[in-house]
Amino acid sequence: MRFFLRRRMSPLKLALLGGTFFMVALVVLQRDVGSSTAGDPWFQELVDKKDKMIVMVREAVHNIGFQIGAPQPPPVQEHPTQDINCPTGFYTQSELKPHLERPPQDPAAPGADGKAFQKDKMTEEEKKEKEDGMTRHCFNQFASDRISLSRSLGDDTRPRECVERRFRRCPSLPTTSVIIVFHNEAWSTLLRTVYSVLHTSPAILLKEIILVDDASVAEHLKSQLEEFVRQLKIVRVVRQLERKGLITARLLGASIAQGEVLTFLDAHCECFHGWLEPLLARIVEEPTAVVSPEITTIDLNHFQFNKPVVTNRAYNRGNFDWGLTFGWEPIPEEAKKLRKDETYPVKTPTFAGGLFSISKKYFEHIGTYDDKMEIWGGENVEMSFRVWQCGGQLEIMPCSVVGHVFRTKSPHTFPKGTEVIIRNQVRLAEVWMDDYKNIFYRRNKNAQVMASEHKYGDISDRVNLRQRLQCKNFTWYLNTVYPEAFVPDLHPLKSGAIRNSGSQTCLDVGENNQGGKAVIMYQCHNMGGNQYFEYTSHKELRHNIGKQLCLQFMPQPESVKIELCQLKGKGTNLAPQQEWIFTEENLLKNPSSGKCLQLQGGNVQMNQCNAADLFQHWTFS
Repeated sequence: MRFFLRRRMSPLKLALLGGTFFMVALVVLQRDVGSSTAGDPWFQELVDKKDKMIVMVREAVHNIGFQIGAPQPPPVQEHPTQDINCPTGFYTQSELKPHLERPPQDPAAPGADGKAFQKDKMTEEEKKEKEDGMTRHCFNQFASDRISLSRSLGDDTRPRECVERRFRRCPSLPTTSVIIVFHNEAWSTLLRTVYSVLHTSPAILLKEIILVDDASVAEHLKSQLEEFVRQLKIVRVVRQLERKGLITARLLGASIAQGEVLTFLDAHCECFHGWLEPLLARIVEEPTAVVSPEITTIDLNHFQFNKPVVTNRAYNRGNFDWGLTFGWEPIPEEAKKLRKDETYPVKTPTFAGGLFSISKKYFEHIGTYDDKMEIWGGENVEMSFRVWQCGGQLEIMPCSVVGHVFRTKSPHTFPKGTEVIIRNQVRLAEVWMDDYKNIFYRRNKNAQVMASEHKYGDISDRVNLRQRLQCKNFTWYLNTVYPEAFVPDLHPLKSGAIRNSGSQTCLDVGENNQGGKAVIMYQCHNMGGNQYFEYTSHKELRHNIGKQLCLQFMPQPESVKIELCQLKGKGTNLAPQQEWIFTEENLLKNPSSGKCLQLQGGNVQMNQCNAADLFQHWTFS
């Protein structure tokens, strides 16, 4: 008994022991009560209470937690009914078949498979035809006219992940209206663009092709064109009777478009395999994305299509300079690391603006185009700033490839002169660039005068749009979207033309100096341009109207040159040969060499510093 008491008992064992004693007591009580006389009412009441107690105890025992119950039967599996509006799986090739099958191709035909047009011997008549076509269109119309309107571009040579990519049925890919603006375009390039879209665009996605004529005068673009496209069913022609330019023409096309997405193309393009689906799929994923294809070249001389290479990766993105001109630059390494493969979009600070897709609803929400801009020029930079600052994003989809004939000059005239381009640029600067607009104005005196005299039209609608959409400022754009950009000083130490006291002429970069050429001296004209320089807080002498170019020290007897600035923004440093100090005697000294800038015999060179020599004296005017 002592052993029993000393053993420690768990609560569970105590509960079982207590329950056993209790049950024994109840059994004894039942036997005693059952053998007693039931005649007394009070005793009968006691019996009833005893019966109720036994029932309660039995129920309690049956519900003790350690009793193992039977498992629950599995629920009846209900097979979900498929939503016919949102089918599962991926589009099949048969579902994405093109609107128009390409006819059989002759591999020996001129320009077949995207190859160059070749013709070694030409008659005098053919030479004249080629020359006239080049004059009229600034590309080889002679070659284009001899290439099939339905020419194939050969095998699909995009990266493997692009070729093998599948597109989900739900949410479904949207329909698109392809809008092509033309003005006196060559018949063959315009119709090859149309056929290229028809041969490469899935019929279920291509709602229509809208050709917008910007008051062409060429006879072949009138009734002949309308009759020809009538057979193509989904192609139609609309016309502006007065030459108003690209911006107004695109707005006309967009206003009548029935597709969910607007796709804008130029009138001299060819679309590669699978170009449309990546653009539309990205808009499904991100409705505020404005997406461009990877634009490749169609050679203007022989119309060879520069096909993608399987192993190549996206290289370019859009930028702008402080003259508000669009350009291309390599994708930064940090941005490359964010992309797993070529199906991933490339974020771009600006876009070329000729070829892109945008949700029609978002196009209208974001303010379409500035309809008071005229003809052409600056609208792509304006839209780039606006999309980013107002919550959208610009992207390039490398799996979408479209060829474009890049001309070296425009064959078209500007009805109101090239001043319309400056006017368009001033409008975008006034609305979107805040104080940074002054960087542009310092580089373009005509723009500065136009802005100061308010000769750029009413911008109140665009200012109200910016306020209504709660768009971010231009500092945010530079810091967040384009941190790699070099931002010139808002208030440079000195700016203008650099005059030599000995000759009374000004430092000039010369014509078409993109870096690597010597500077010259020229009569001062105070119009900026080739004579515009800024003396920066980093002690550079920058000629940065377009490219970021700097005055660079060269040892004698070489002349001083203009070279690309080494200080380009984040992660770069000032080059010693591009550092200059203005001395109290108005000498321009390069600290690393200890020598000064001198005009000597018509050449700008470095020499030992001599404050008494007026040809070493330089002042900003």
